[in-house]
Amino acid sequence: MDQKFLPRWLLLLLQLPPKPDYLRLKVRRQLQSLGAILLKGGVHVLPRTDDALEDFQWLRRQVLEEDGEATLIEATLLEGLSDEQVESLFRQARDSDYEALANEATQALASGGGSPALPRLRRRMNDILAIDFYGATGRSKAETALNRLEARARELEIPSPALPLSQEVLIGRTWVTRKGIHIDRMACAWLIRRFIDAKATLRFVDPKSYVHASGELRFDMFEGEFTHERELCSFEVLMAGAGLEDPALRAIADLVHDIDLKDQQHGRPEAAGLAKLIAGVCVAHPGDEARLARGKALFDDLYSAFGGKGGTP
Repeated sequence: MDQKFLPRWLLLLLQLPPKPDYLRLKVRRQLQSLGAILLKGGVHVLPRTDDALEDFQWLRRQVLEEDGEATLIEATLLEGLSDEQVESLFRQARDSDYEALANEATQALASGGGSPALPRLRRRMNDILAIDFYGATGRSKAETALNRLEARARELEIPSPALPLSQEVLIGRTWVTRKGIHIDRMACAWLIRRFIDAKATLRFVDPKSYVHASGELRFDMFEGEFTHERELCSFEVLMAGAGLEDPALRAIADLVHDIDLKDQQHGRPEAAGLAKLIAGVCVAHPGDEARLARGKALFDDLYSAFGGKGGTP
């Protein structure tokens, strides 16, 4: 077949039954989540990809199970609308989504900044990006508004006016945390060795029998010098205490926060994958030193992926 006649589009033609009432709303929401656009005559369109084909097939099956009618077609546009015009319709739909998100983020910022709407807006941004098939221009405006809201939220999260601490306080100390390290403690230990004191001594203790000694700094444990504070995880508090300002570290802090506190405050798409990797490390390596070694490699690579270049000599 001539290359120019290969199908570029998937068309889904639906005829829904009058009952049940919820079906029409359910189908409309699913089509919106897939990023499909509606042409005249009730024809829903997606670019022809393997993922889109599977999504439309699942939706068609649901409609048929409710006694509706659904026809799925691979199509090449020959006359009438051109491919470029259909692409433009997709961009217009996503521009509308980005505009709505930017407006809501701007309103949240005007209302005081560190808004509880931020996690939801970040998730919504990720959802729109996933269905922005043709690079809508409204993305830049939405990202700018969301970044301003996020920056304001971070300003409101500064743990304490007494921080950061001097290097003399942090260097040459023994750092203590609870044994059985997981995401927050693993990340803190990596941060200490990579950015604060490469030769730091780390101890993993049973908090029930541990007795604090002079010269020790505790992290992520009861009465620790660096532990959860307000809505911050220990990694975020430790970053502030050490005076570390680095966009790559900030990105890692967002991930550690969401995985450890489970509040989806930052909504970064990498969080689910990192959580799985950390869980795998903990299952495969019961000992803290082994977990730390694996965690070091993991966080080193993650830091590089976010564009980081710093660290202790």
